[in-house]
Amino acid sequence: MQLQNHLIFKPPFLLFCFLIYIGCAKAQVSIPPKPDGFWYHNRAPNPDSVVIEAFFDPLCPDSRDSWKPLKEAIQNYGSSIALVVHTFPLPYHDNAFLASRALHIVDKLNVSVTYHLLEAFFGQQEKFYGRATSNLTRAFVQEEIARFVVDTVGRSYSPAIFGGFRDVNSDQATRISFKYGGLRGVYGTPTFFVNGFPLPDAGSALDNNGWLRILDPLVNKQGSHRG
Repeated sequence: MQLQNHLIFKPPFLLFCFLIYIGCAKAQVSIPPKPDGFWYHNRAPNPDSVVIEAFFDPLCPDSRDSWKPLKEAIQNYGSSIALVVHTFPLPYHDNAFLASRALHIVDKLNVSVTYHLLEAFFGQQEKFYGRATSNLTRAFVQEEIARFVVDTVGRSYSPAIFGGFRDVNSDQATRISFKYGGLRGVYGTPTFFVNGFPLPDAGSALDNNGWLRILDPLVNKQGSHRG
């Protein structure tokens, strides 16, 4: 989902985004201890991989709609493609920061269930924004999200998940992801980079044919170089 669609009617929000951009560009950003992002299947790229970076908001419908064709493309090309997802919680999506924070908490506990949780958020987004939470406090929504995460990944993780929301490190990790997106010029979700270069039409989902047109020539070139 693109910021521009909302900026037309909300001049103060335009100023807010401009200040974020200036802050990311000019203020010194702390260097994180490791690169940001969640590698799909915990599979970092090899030297010949085509690397896709996806900036997703777990409560963004456009991010949700883009996931299935992207996942199918990854499965189709196998180890020729490496995918890393960065969280980018949009400020006008209620509770997107909390949902993104949940992903960072779970990834630290068990990287094998991170994408399972992402898909769970995509499947039940309506529980956590808009009318469903408009009369609820942030603290209550945080508790509900923590319970949802426990139900999704397993009750054995319950103490660590609830504790993760009290841990400043998960908050910091989520902020770093957002700042990283700002430094890369991300302004909407989903946003995709392939081998470091941004794809056009940020905020729009790519279908299967779109990924085929982009990835086929790159994967074929990999094969010719190896040959």
